[in-house]
Amino acid sequence: MAVQRLAIVGTGLMGASIGLAAKRTGVERVTGFDADAEALACAAERGAIDESASSVEEAVRGAELAVVAVPVASLARQVEEVVAAGGDATVTDVGSTKGAVVAAAAGEARFIGGHPVCGSEAHGPANASAELFQGATWFLTPVAATEPERYRTLHGFVSSLGAQPVAVDPQAHDRLVALTSHLPHALANVLLNQAGGSRIDGHEPLAAAGGSLRDMTRVAGANPRIWVDIFLDNADALSAALAEHRRRIEQLESALAAGDAGFLARWIAEAAGNRRSMLSGAFEEPGELQRLRVHVPDRPGVLAGITQALGAERINIEDFELQHMSRERGGTVTLLVAGESEAARAAEILEAQGYSVVISSVLDEQ
Repeated sequence: MAVQRLAIVGTGLMGASIGLAAKRTGVERVTGFDADAEALACAAERGAIDESASSVEEAVRGAELAVVAVPVASLARQVEEVVAAGGDATVTDVGSTKGAVVAAAAGEARFIGGHPVCGSEAHGPANASAELFQGATWFLTPVAATEPERYRTLHGFVSSLGAQPVAVDPQAHDRLVALTSHLPHALANVLLNQAGGSRIDGHEPLAAAGGSLRDMTRVAGANPRIWVDIFLDNADALSAALAEHRRRIEQLESALAAGDAGFLARWIAEAAGNRRSMLSGAFEEPGELQRLRVHVPDRPGVLAGITQALGAERINIEDFELQHMSRERGGTVTLLVAGESEAARAAEILEAQGYSVVISSVLDEQ
């Protein structure tokens, strides 16, 4: 059964994006509630919700599906409140951790945990986007008490937003994201704080930082209001991931101390294979991916000009990243394009505009 009446509790970036995406699929009515009146008003102004409710009870009245999109620290309490508000709505959430909220709703057949693996470095409903969920994995955590029809309804709703629903055990989910999301965030902070807190013969490491440090620390310093709660809520799983990471660091230290070139070669080759597997999951033909590095000046309109020039020639940019060096030196735009011929065509277009372009195969770079 397709959802026609949707309630959203929490109208920040994620909640407002769900509202925009849902309305694009033909949902008849989206009602929103947020304790932050400004966020609620902004979501309404953006067209993410049709009606603003003054309470949780009012928001979920008559809804077929209620989505709780509040910070992790208040997630379990808010889900309990939505479930207790009455009605027959299926209830889900979009929190980054699942153990605590699923435990709080234990035995409640109407609740099914959820976690769309996507987001933005921006926040708030002003930055919401209906395209946020396109191609994203959206974990769902049904339990024994879950009613099959409710799961089918939620599964269909998630699919309609362009996401890929994946069923997973709540505890397995938390161990999985601890390794693939929370550990990288933690290590990015550790690495950047190590570099920022060091001096080597009077030199500041951050002033000499190259692409490797920038690439590895892109997520460092992410919104502490969100990430403190995530780290604490998933502390056990993250601690276990850190312990395994420490064990692997000790293996590397032992190999370095022993001068074990064989271990290091196998270690690097294993990482290369794992990277290929990771890219295979993200792109249909990762072996065809080409990386174009384009040096750009620091001035308005440069990025728009590049994307418009390639778009006009129907060259698809699979992904892109900007690394800024300074106002004087400009920066580097890295573009991923599928296919050697398409990459060569993109380079020719950009070089004709005066840019310097370097092409390399993504999978050949080690």
